[in-house]
Parts: sequence; structure tokens; C-alpha cells
Amino acid sequence: MILATSMGILEKLEYYLGFSFVRYALIVGCLVALCSSLLGVTLVLKRYSFIGDGLSHVAFGVMAVASVMKLANQTILVMPVTILAAILLLQMGESARVKGDAAIAMVSVSSLAIGYMLMNVFSSSANVSGDVCSTLFGSTSILTLTDTEVLISVILSAVVIVLFIYLYNRIFAVTFDENFVRATGMPARTYNFIIAVIIAVIIVLGMNLVGSLLISALVIFPALSAMRLMHTFRGVVALSAILSIVAALLGMLISILGSTPVGATIVSVDLVFYMICLVIGRVAKR
Repeated sequence: MILATSMGILEKLEYYLGFSFVRYALIVGCLVALCSSLLGVTLVLKRYSFIGDGLSHVAFGVMAVASVMKLANQTILVMPVTILAAILLLQMGESARVKGDAAIAMVSVSSLAIGYMLMNVFSSSANVSGDVCSTLFGSTSILTLTDTEVLISVILSAVVIVLFIYLYNRIFAVTFDENFVRATGMPARTYNFIIAVIIAVIIVLGMNLVGSLLISALVIFPALSAMRLMHTFRGVVALSAILSIVAALLGMLISILGSTPVGATIVSVDLVFYMICLVIGRVAKR
């Protein structure tokens, strides 16, 4: 019985993998998961976790504007505006007048409200709720990527990975002791800007995978899971990348085979991994 069920699952999986859009979704999903995990460790350690949530809401608002404008490629508008918002949030966070958490809350809530209003008022679709749900939770968008979107995702993911490797030592220094970096004459503010821009790129890429509301989980969960088991920055980054890719791949396969929402399934797998790492970490300490 179990053998027959396993054979049935394998045959079904082989059938779905015969479609190019499924293969594209798996490739892009794994790349986005890898990029998200690399910067997730820095965000958690610098207590910038909420910036991912804020930027995802900004991207949702801009995507609503792009939909109203009927742009064929929404990334052309969403990407630069989200990067600009990342820089703006960083500037506002350094301001004495507006604290970082208040700035993120203000920008994210405003963007989410404006985006939802625009999608309702100017929508040409008969299923506004479905469009909003797909954008927020990434229900099917990862399986409808065009060749151009796949190419853009691969190129941007490669740029993020190369930048992270090239700036690894600087990112490490800024993450743990920004004051020391400033004291040595290194442009800490520039590196923070670069981190913010990379995060914005990851947010836009990840929206197709898990949606705007769940992308912050894709950034944060692998880092938190890895921190339960590893005690060095390099070890946390490496394990975070592995956990993120495995969770994304497993989540997408479960979603394809079980017809469950892609984004919610991936985040659920990430949550399971976190619980497992938490238990292993506590047992190891004892």
C-alpha cells in the first residue's frame, strides 16, 4: 500500500516536472530562497527584521499602481520604487524625529491601504478579491512566470549572491560593530545603503514566490532556525541558506502535489524547520 502510494506520488511528480513553467518555478523559487537567507541573518542581528515587512507592503502598493497603469512588466516600476523606499526607511530610521519602527509602520500601513484601495477602485478584473489574495499570499504567481520574468529573476539573484560574497567581510563588520567600522574610516552608511537595496531587490523577487505578506517570513525564519544550532556568523549563513532552499523546494513540491497555496506551504515548512532546530538546540545544550 505504502509502496503503491509512493509510486503514485513519483509518477505525479514526474508528470508535473514535464512542464517548463513548473521547472522555472522551482529554479526561481530556490534562487529567491537562497538570496533571502543570505541577508536574513544580517537583518536579524541588526534588528532590521521589520524592514522586510515594510518593504513588502510598499511593493504591494506599487504593484497596485502598476496594475492600474496596465504595465506589461510590473517589475519595471516596482523594483526602483521599492529600492527608493528602502533608502527612505533607512534615512528615516536614522532621524531623531521619527524612530525606525514608527517609520516602517507608517510607510507599510499607508502603502498597503493605498494599494488595496487602488485595486478596488480602478480594477478591470471581475475577481478583485482573488487578485488581492494572489498578490498578498503568492497563491499561483510563481507558476505563471514568463520567460522574461524568469531571466530577470535569475540575473538579479546572481547579482545579489555575487555582491554578498564580494562584500562579505564588510557586511560582517557592519552587522556586529557599526561604530568600529565608522571609527576605522570605512563608509558604514554606504554599506547599510547597499544592504537596504539588496533587501529591496529580494523583496520584489520573493513576492512572486510567497506574496507580499509572507516574504518577511522567508527572510527571517531560516536565519532564526540556523541560530539555534550554529554559533558563528559563517555557520549561521551557510545553514540558513541550506534550510531556506530545502524549505522552498519542499514547500513548492508539496504545493504542486497537494494543490495547496505555494506561499503558505513554504512558510509552514520553514516554521516546522524552526521548531525542529529549536528542539535540537535545546537538547544539545542539555
